[in-house]
Amino acid sequence: MEKEIVITNETGLHARPASAFVNEAGKYESDVEIAFGEKTVNAKSIMGVMSLGISQDSKIVIKTNGEDEEEALNSLINFVEEKINKEH
Repeated sequence: MEKEIVITNETGLHARPASAFVNEAGKYESDVEIAFGEKTVNAKSIMGVMSLGISQDSKIVIKTNGEDEEEALNSLINFVEEKINKEH
């Protein structure tokens, strides 16, 4: 499963927001990836997420695959919208 979302947080997906996202992704059994531009990384890896250089107003695709993929995708989309994008 996958869904595109826009990161509106003014710092993008760097440092604290990236760490929070990785921690949230780690709660699920499914494989979780973030695609940005030409790169796709493991969303459970802080180094992978940070390497993408996701800035404000960037479109990313969150991809999940596994036994709890639907729950993981919905939760991560909600997490980005409610936690990361509302941080200032």
